[in-house]
Amino acid sequence: MPVKIIAEIGINHNSDIDIAKRLIDVAVSAGVDYVKFQKRNPDVCVPEDQKWVMRETPWGRMSYLEYRHKMEFEKEEFDEIERYCKGRIGWFASPWDIPSLEFLQSYGSCAFIKVPSALITNKDFLGRLWDSKKQVILSTGASTDQMINDAIDIIGSRKIACLMHCTSTYPGKTEELNLRCIETLNKSYPDIPIGFSNHHPGTIYMPIAVALGAKMIEFHITLDRAMWGTDQSASIEPEGVHKLVKYIRGCELALGDGVKRIYDSEVPIMKKLRIA
Repeated sequence: MPVKIIAEIGINHNSDIDIAKRLIDVAVSAGVDYVKFQKRNPDVCVPEDQKWVMRETPWGRMSYLEYRHKMEFEKEEFDEIERYCKGRIGWFASPWDIPSLEFLQSYGSCAFIKVPSALITNKDFLGRLWDSKKQVILSTGASTDQMINDAIDIIGSRKIACLMHCTSTYPGKTEELNLRCIETLNKSYPDIPIGFSNHHPGTIYMPIAVALGAKMIEFHITLDRAMWGTDQSASIEPEGVHKLVKYIRGCELALGDGVKRIYDSEVPIMKKLRIA
């Protein structure tokens, strides 16, 4: 089965639905399978000690809570995302709190619920996924084996569409990608597909993840890495997205099926050069 490719728009839309649409267009034209967003209820998920911290934003100086509200897409925008993606590309999102989880559950076209690494130890949140009608993608950044085991036990392995290896550093450091964890997770959870969620600004490591057994690849995308926003520097620009999809599909083709054989194209060479 082909590797599923996810382009995370996340919050790189900077609260502009037109930017979101342009990023969806990039993903569609590159041949990506899904685009992904994030959904928060800032009143719930912003820590109390951070809510009134002042910061500079594209909308001027304001509290962190006000900024988080400014950044959020609400029902009007998600309705438009659903409409814009229909028949073109799949979409889903990461909810960062229970109200946002309930919000996304109301969209029949939302393909998965993605658990962000930040919530892998939140038992109240994970417990809501047991009865969810949607399959779950579980991210494992900044996690131990025990944390991963506990989360799977709460959610139920039958609900997990993919377990994503990742490192929660933005942008990711090459020496901390630890791609061999994909092999480790495949051995530990043979009945759950393993994927790789990338936060590195380069494209070379994702085809390597495929070669190591990843069945799903996720990466952030942006129109321009110089744009304002915390995730932009860990994102892939449009030209890179097109190249990356080609690299992943080429890697899949080159891996083959592992059965040693003589190809038809080898026969003339064999006849010409083989002595006995």
